[in-house]
Amino acid sequence: MKKILFLMATSILLFSCNNFLDVPPKAVLTTAEVTSGSSVEGAVIAAYASLGNDHYDTPFSFWSYDGIRSGDSYKGGRDPNDIGDFGFMELCQSRVDMGEFNSMWFALYSGVARANSALALLNSLTDAQYAAMGTGATRENRMAECRFIRAHYYFQLKILFNRIPYFDETVPAADYASTSNTALTSEELWNKIASDFEYAFNNLPATQSQVGRVTKYAAEAYLAKTKLYQAYGMGDKVGNGYLITAPGTIPTARKSALDSVITYCKDIIANGGYRLDPDFADNFLPNNFPGGPYENGPESVFAIQYSVNDGTLYGRLDYGDCLATPMGVGCCDFHKPSMNLFTAFRTNAQGLPDNSNGFFSWPMNASSTFNEDSVPNLAKNTVDPRIDHTIAIPGHMFKYDPTTIYDSTWNRTPSIYGFFASLKENVTAGKNNFDYVHVGPFYENDKNRNVIRYADVILWLAEAYIQENDVPDGMALINQIRDRAANSTGLLKYGNGQYESNYKIGDYPTSGVSQAYAFAALQWERRLEFAMEGSRFFDLVRWGIIGNYLNSYYTTESQGIPKYLAGGHFVQGRDEFLPIPLTQIEFSHGAYTQNPGY
Repeated sequence: MKKILFLMATSILLFSCNNFLDVPPKAVLTTAEVTSGSSVEGAVIAAYASLGNDHYDTPFSFWSYDGIRSGDSYKGGRDPNDIGDFGFMELCQSRVDMGEFNSMWFALYSGVARANSALALLNSLTDAQYAAMGTGATRENRMAECRFIRAHYYFQLKILFNRIPYFDETVPAADYASTSNTALTSEELWNKIASDFEYAFNNLPATQSQVGRVTKYAAEAYLAKTKLYQAYGMGDKVGNGYLITAPGTIPTARKSALDSVITYCKDIIANGGYRLDPDFADNFLPNNFPGGPYENGPESVFAIQYSVNDGTLYGRLDYGDCLATPMGVGCCDFHKPSMNLFTAFRTNAQGLPDNSNGFFSWPMNASSTFNEDSVPNLAKNTVDPRIDHTIAIPGHMFKYDPTTIYDSTWNRTPSIYGFFASLKENVTAGKNNFDYVHVGPFYENDKNRNVIRYADVILWLAEAYIQENDVPDGMALINQIRDRAANSTGLLKYGNGQYESNYKIGDYPTSGVSQAYAFAALQWERRLEFAMEGSRFFDLVRWGIIGNYLNSYYTTESQGIPKYLAGGHFVQGRDEFLPIPLTQIEFSHGAYTQNPGY
């Protein structure tokens, strides 16, 4: 059970002003009651609790907003009509009236509201009054935690919707509906987000006695990420569209922001106390897997905490990722790794990524009896070990369990979505180690969800170095990630000691290579390291390569099993961001401006 319990506490939710709800309150809390120690701490815990308040149709892991929109995965499920709005998103056919967009907008702003509610209570107290509560923290500590949580939600809103209204704890609820979503420029929004993370960095301790509370260096890491996105002007208008980078060139980025990324990342590396987990698998294992505990390990910078057996009916489970469970375990076989991602793990004679044949180099046989022979030379070609940590392949172990072999029959609709399943968010399913919790038709688990790993910090620093033409230092950092991957084969053996695949991974040269080569290596490494974790689409957008990349993907990938992808088309200047939900525009009575192209 996690040490910090996510209590269900009341909070002020945005946009709840319908007339039929305007009834006199039955009771009113006094100021003393609201600002008591338990109430203030409860409001802070409620803000933390919101981090896990997602659902399968509003997943905070962003699998439906990232993976299926980036070429890493197919939607999956029964067919394209199963959660059909996600299917439209996969093809860049988003509409302003899609309910999932409104649900996500509301869920994220509800998190903002909880953080603002706690901040309002904290602002009503003096430092001495809060100290008298005996919580063991300062008022500034708790304010920093809430500002971190608020900034986390605004970061997510910004990369999803771009043009968003901004409310802090000083804005009266009556002003919400009249606050324009274009009142702040993109740069001003990024600065607001960065300001919260900077406050958190300056007012949080380096460590916390309660696992799950954010720390000084978690704030600094998120600040570095914010500055990296800001460096590319993500969301700024450039001509008639957003940043567009020609293939094979390095995207334009602002040096001042890159310098900040370098400063923050170097400080985290020197003083944060983090390190790469010795095995890549450690990031995606529950505590009860043999050899654990694994969660909140040395690579975990910021993670959403889940629990089971915590006194509630089912526990605090990860409902946002439950649809990725394959049918051989439970339900519902969504978030299916693509053939494009599968081929990305192939390596050449030097153990470096082999992308010589482009997107679709291993055409897949549509036979329901899929095995290694269905993909030419799979057993003969060498691959990056991370393939078997990321993708469940028929004939290979499911989640490191030699007694449980992933079978092609575990797939719900292989004729549409192929034969792979996602591994990182899943847990073991063997008879002697059944880690799922059965809730209705779904199979949940309580494994933490990583938001920022230390590997992120290393590759952000590498990216900033390469952007500033410090190629040797950038490549050396990338090789740290590859060296860890090379040593991550201990759990990839069958019971007879044979490896699942033929692994070969080598280091990039650190000198004598061009800046363009180094940046391409950085882009490739981010894909392999964070595949299916919710960052790929947003990386492609900030680099300005999403349009050319995704349209090539639609053309080539539809030559295989997912014929439906032939209907996809990315429109530059529109599909970088989602539409502002129609419900929210109507609610604002004209205060909100729709994103371009919708």
